[in-house]
Amino acid sequence: MAKFAILVLVLALAVLLPFAIWGEGIEAALSQEAAQARLERWGPWAWTAGAALLVADLALPIPTTVVMAALGLIYGPLWGGLAAAFGSALAGGVGYGLGRVAGRPAAAALLGPEALAEGEALFARAGGWLVALSRWMPVLPEVVSVCAGVARMAPGRFAAALACGCLPMGFAFAALGHAGAEAPLLTLGLSALAPAALWLAARRLLPPALGGAARAPTPRDPS
Repeated sequence: MAKFAILVLVLALAVLLPFAIWGEGIEAALSQEAAQARLERWGPWAWTAGAALLVADLALPIPTTVVMAALGLIYGPLWGGLAAAFGSALAGGVGYGLGRVAGRPAAAALLGPEALAEGEALFARAGGWLVALSRWMPVLPEVVSVCAGVARMAPGRFAAALACGCLPMGFAFAALGHAGAEAPLLTLGLSALAPAALWLAARRLLPPALGGAARAPTPRDPS
């Protein structure tokens, strides 16, 4: 995994660099009140502006949890949660597409086919867990999504794992934004456990070709 780890490190540094340069200024410009005000300027299209900000987090240090909370303030915990989850999933999908279309040829040229084979083996074995759980961590959502595309993780499996991570996160932060800071640790703690539980369930529904759990063969009738 040493060569593929180089790719992960490079992507992580690429994500962290904008934080070092513009992070403080963008966070100040997108405080909770400022984020809500900026989104409300879009009227009924505030959810599209929120989704665009979440996608922009692939390249800019956008405080995504603040944007999700602002969507909860504007639309309430249900529709705000759906908007937040949609934006987060769209960001993951864009990252996956960039990794698959542009990142794979670049990784092959820079690191060679051995690194791609390492990545493919990693995401074939644990890609679902990596995608679902990374949505709750800093920096990793963007890095893991791009790496999943580079490793050509099965699109259906990636989408299922992405939904398992984005839905709990979107609804959790939208609910916190709507209700204020009441019991935030409990809400976030329960919601952070949800991606793992959802992925465990999703693996039973996915066919084995997409990374679902292997099913025991049905015994044949001896007659």
